[in-house]
Amino acid sequence: MTTTGPRPPTPTLEQVAALAGVSRATVSRVINDSPRVSPEARDAVHAAVEALRYVPNRMARSLVTRRTDTIALVLSESNTQIFADPFFARIVRGLSARLADTELNLVLLAARGRREQEKVARYVQQGHVDGVILISLHRDDLLPDLLARSPVPLVLSGRPFDGRPVPYVDADNVGGAVAATSHLLQLGRSRIGTVAGPLDMVAGLDRLAGYRAALAAAGVPARPELVAEGDFTEAGGARAMARLLGDVPDLDAVFVASDPMAVGALRVLRAAGRRVPEDVAVVGFDDAEVAATCDPPLTTVAQPLDEMTGGLVDLLLERIGSGGAPAAGSRVCGTALVRRASA
Repeated sequence: MTTTGPRPPTPTLEQVAALAGVSRATVSRVINDSPRVSPEARDAVHAAVEALRYVPNRMARSLVTRRTDTIALVLSESNTQIFADPFFARIVRGLSARLADTELNLVLLAARGRREQEKVARYVQQGHVDGVILISLHRDDLLPDLLARSPVPLVLSGRPFDGRPVPYVDADNVGGAVAATSHLLQLGRSRIGTVAGPLDMVAGLDRLAGYRAALAAAGVPARPELVAEGDFTEAGGARAMARLLGDVPDLDAVFVASDPMAVGALRVLRAAGRRVPEDVAVVGFDDAEVAATCDPPLTTVAQPLDEMTGGLVDLLLERIGSGGAPAAGSRVCGTALVRRASA
């Protein structure tokens, strides 16, 4: 029978202080990242921590600093939508990569209905997180108002509907849609439809506005029957494309406000016997992984997600570090047209 001896005692703060030749208070300040420590003392403490393999008691630390070292990513969507849409996976990967070199953890919370949003607001207000990144807002969402009652810093992914003074990071959705529609016009297409995003979301409204702006600049009248609203899903894109074909059978191009919807649109066009791009040219939005692998490969508008997720984290950390004071400013990141075979 194998026996093990008693486990060696866990190193204490006092032992770290003795080895480093500093006071217990100095060790505490170093561990809690206080600036009120000389570089020499900081180096000595770090060396002692490494030599003793000292692990700080994070619970005790949180009582002193009132920090949880946790950031909440709150998505105002159902679990089904979150796990089906590759856009959200890319956001989570980007945020996780940006936080990898910090002590911060990321917790993912989905809250689409009223009850779920109220539960998330209570969780935040009870002090479980140091900050919140809120994404995929809809017009009827309660979360902006509920979270505004909490002192926890908040940053939005996407411009707020009502212009409230909350820092945000967004893509240039209008400019991207202008570029997509202008490209179709330059190809000589004249009956250009759009599968719009949800019109209760800023991204959906802005991409529709960009489509209309490009038509107006080219002197092409906007026709209501050439607009069909989708929901950013492949199935929603297929339904909207079928409506467009039913209303305007001779359309020769379509700007689709997300790549998953564009995949659905391509499927409907193929089933209807329409060749892409010969009969109908198609441009999407997002530059998701599926855009390069679908048939035909999709011309689309790329969002700089690495820049956007980095900006969200930077703005939130700035607010956390300043005790919730307003951040320096919101950011709108440029988009770029990626040309492939569909248009």
